[in-house]
Amino acid sequence: MNDLLHGQLVRLAAANSETDADSLARWSRDSEYLRLLDSDPATPRSARQSKEGITEWMEHERPNSFGFVIRTLADDRLVGFVGLGGIDWNNGDGWVGIGIGAREDWGKGYGTDAMRIMLRFAFSELNLQRVSLSVYAYNPRAIRSYEKAGFRVEGRARQVVNRDGRRGDEVFMGVLREEWEKNQT
Repeated sequence: MNDLLHGQLVRLAAANSETDADSLARWSRDSEYLRLLDSDPATPRSARQSKEGITEWMEHERPNSFGFVIRTLADDRLVGFVGLGGIDWNNGDGWVGIGIGAREDWGKGYGTDAMRIMLRFAFSELNLQRVSLSVYAYNPRAIRSYEKAGFRVEGRARQVVNRDGRRGDEVFMGVLREEWEKNQT
């Protein structure tokens, strides 16, 4: 399928606050998921809070951010989200973030496929030159997935995150349009 928002395993879709809130709330009860996602305190959210979060997210979309949920092609099941934000239109630069919620969906290629779709959107639809992200060094599975999608390590901030009394690095990665285009052939 040559659809802009479809990949081999997943498709990107608009979030639906009525149908997606329960899944987001369930994922927020997994502290490992939350700790891999970002450095905010790992706190659960109710379905109501998740519904409000989706509504707020969709209302603040554009002109400098775009967000999607990730649904499987096989059964149209919600497995995660991906967003592109902080877009600097003058320089063609943006930041991407992604999360695959349920542990049973980790390691199945959904995140890599979704990231490839998001990069196609960023470079082909939005005409960006560069896409960046950051990930914690204690998440090697995510780093491998990003490398598969074309990202390269560009640097790191040492000991920036504190988890369970241990310090960890934040790894900065990026991909340029030219690098992405070479991967498409």
